[in-house]
Amino acid sequence: MIALVLSYAAYVAEVFRAGLNSVHPAQRNAARALGLNEAQTLRHVILPQAVRNVVPPLLNDFIALQKDTALVAVLGPLEALRVAQINADYDFNYTPYLGAALLFIAVTIPLTRYADRLQRRAAQRQRAEAAR
Repeated sequence: MIALVLSYAAYVAEVFRAGLNSVHPAQRNAARALGLNEAQTLRHVILPQAVRNVVPPLLNDFIALQKDTALVAVLGPLEALRVAQINADYDFNYTPYLGAALLFIAVTIPLTRYADRLQRRAAQRQRAEAAR
C-alpha cells in the first residue's frame, strides 16, 4: 500500500507540475502587469488554467490506480479480487471472479469514458482558441 501511495503521489505531482508549466508565461506577465501579486496571480490566473489541463491525466492516473489495487492482494480482505479468490478457494466456485470482473468493468469503463470526454472538450477548446 505504501508503494502504491508513493508511486502515484509522484505521478500526481508530475501531472500538476506539467499542468502549471503548460500555462503560457505571458499569462503570468499579464496578471503581474495588472497589479496582481504572486499569490493572486497563481490563484486567479495560473491555477484555473492549469486545472483544465490536469483533470484528464489525473483521471487516467485514478483509473490506473484502481486497476493496480486489484493486482496487490495484500491491501486487505475487503478488496474485491481477494474476496473472490477466498470464496473460490473455499468452495471451488469461480463465479465470484466474474462478480469482481464486473465490478471493475462497472467502475473503469464510465471513468474512462468521462476522461475521454474531458480530453475531447479540452482539445476542442484549444482548437477554438487557436482559431481566434
